[in-house]
Amino acid sequence: MSDSSPLPPVRLHSEAELARDALATPLLSRAVRLARWAGPDTRVGAGGELVDGQLPAAAAELGLDGDDAAACASEAWRVAVDTGLVEVADEEEGTVVAGADLALVLSGAPKDVLGLWRGALETVLADASVPDLDDLVDAMDDGGDIDFSTLDWDPEAEADFLDGVLGNLYLLTADESAPGDGAVPLPALAASMIVPDDMGEPTNDILEQVSDAMMRLDDQFRVLEPVGLVDFQPVDEALMAEADEEAEADVDDADVSRYGMVRLTPLGTYGIRARLLEAGFTAPAVGDLADKGADVLLDRTAAFPPAAAQAETELWLARREPLDAARELLAAARGADAGAPLRRLCCQQALSLVGPEASQAVRDVLDDPELGGLARVWLTERGAPDVPPPSEDMVFWLTVDTIAAQLSAEGNSEELQALVEGLAAQHGSFFAAAWRVDHPATPDVLEAMGRLHPDKRVAKEARKAAFKARSQQGG
Repeated sequence: MSDSSPLPPVRLHSEAELARDALATPLLSRAVRLARWAGPDTRVGAGGELVDGQLPAAAAELGLDGDDAAACASEAWRVAVDTGLVEVADEEEGTVVAGADLALVLSGAPKDVLGLWRGALETVLADASVPDLDDLVDAMDDGGDIDFSTLDWDPEAEADFLDGVLGNLYLLTADESAPGDGAVPLPALAASMIVPDDMGEPTNDILEQVSDAMMRLDDQFRVLEPVGLVDFQPVDEALMAEADEEAEADVDDADVSRYGMVRLTPLGTYGIRARLLEAGFTAPAVGDLADKGADVLLDRTAAFPPAAAQAETELWLARREPLDAARELLAAARGADAGAPLRRLCCQQALSLVGPEASQAVRDVLDDPELGGLARVWLTERGAPDVPPPSEDMVFWLTVDTIAAQLSAEGNSEELQALVEGLAAQHGSFFAAAWRVDHPATPDVLEAMGRLHPDKRVAKEARKAAFKARSQQGG
């Protein structure tokens, strides 16, 4: 991902909802319980970790049993220390006291609670990038120290890999066209990090790398689920036990879930967006533009997927009186710059969400050469009386403006090709008149029509008209 171009907008739950979700996550709720449990007799080591003798009591406080009870208690305690829920009072004595941030759990604002959760998230993300415990044990020397040179582990590269995976998962979460509930098969997520975009059939070496990455992600998402970042269905244990299975074996669609499925939770979407913003990315959320001017709304939503653009516009309109909103939108839609046609198209879409209270604002621009066409469309669609018919010049100008807008929004799409074919078929003399249209985009629109029309004769007419239009404009 590039930090110079905006990411698709995401829909976030309210901070109050997210804060409730955060407090309900297994890891943060356990950390809070241990912070309240800790007392004068609680003892910690030099790094603030609970001493081994205290882990059984901590696990019992959390209602944990089994082989991993002590490890889960230790992790929850580490989160409590890292987030300020617990503070080391005396390093020499190894005593602790309740941290100042513990009060935020009950009395803090939602933003404060989310700050605690983000602290817990950073701790867990760091843990997820650490090699498997068995690998660390194998790398220990005779003195009990870890010989990192024997590990195939680059901490920075590992963290970057996980950040990239979560970034791709975020993009898929924001994709309105994604099927189902947003859950992504683990092999597809691993492949998004390994397989080059321009590669056709992956090689056996690439497939092996994808398989290795998939298993690494399986371990990492197991670590990340308790903090509430993801909903995760792990790789089927039966598949993991089949050591002889080929990495490149075909996977039936019906069985793909056995290879693991993951999706960001609403809390996870919030958390990854916050990290992206801190890293310098432009990561919009629906609602960001509600207090901005109409010019910003039209410019930004032009790049949004349709449903997100509509949701953003509805929030913007909800803060304004319909008549005032319509006037502001129409004023922002004017212009002869390259982005103006798309602004006008977005304005037309925004006005479709405004009720009849905006009629006077729309009637006020009936004689405007740039807005008169869309004003007539808006009034006619609502059955308004006394709508003056457009002149032929206005019809052609609006046609050029509309095609220019769609070129900016979609490029050479199938929908635009169908529009071009329809125009040429309905108006036999379209190109003879269109090149005279006094619109800055006329030459570019006619050239595009020449590219898009499948009939060579019609395409040639369009190119000739484009040449005339460019000559007329002095270009």
